[in-house]
Amino acid sequence: MTLTYASEAAAPPAEAWALLARPARWREWAPHVRGAWGLGAPEIEAGRTGVVRVAPALLVPVRVIAKRPRRSWAWKTGMVTIRHRVEPRRGSVLVVVEMDAHPAVERLLAVTYGPLVDVLLRRLARVAATHHDCPGR
Repeated sequence: MTLTYASEAAAPPAEAWALLARPARWREWAPHVRGAWGLGAPEIEAGRTGVVRVAPALLVPVRVIAKRPRRSWAWKTGMVTIRHRVEPRRGSVLVVVEMDAHPAVERLLAVTYGPLVDVLLRRLARVAATHHDCPGR
């Protein structure tokens, strides 16, 4: 089973991608993320290993296992693989996060981290749309 979360943004795919794939921009839509190191700059890079600092001081080790420029990237942390992608639509973009793990871990993620991912993707969609509406921002 794969846990899938998605949100549609009234924004160009490039804006959603920049928010999703550039660690320096994660705080714009994921306020619990306090930094990321070793993952690539300005964008995530396949093969990189680093850490993500989650508020207030939890360091989460991650390894970027795949990237398809402007479309998708995936990382692995512990026993969980998380894929991030943007799907262009006519006049919008769908932002998707999928999580795979052992079924017992997935059940735990579904009731703990999954609801947060759902909220964060909706926030990313709002931020992408706002930046698209206010390009000088």
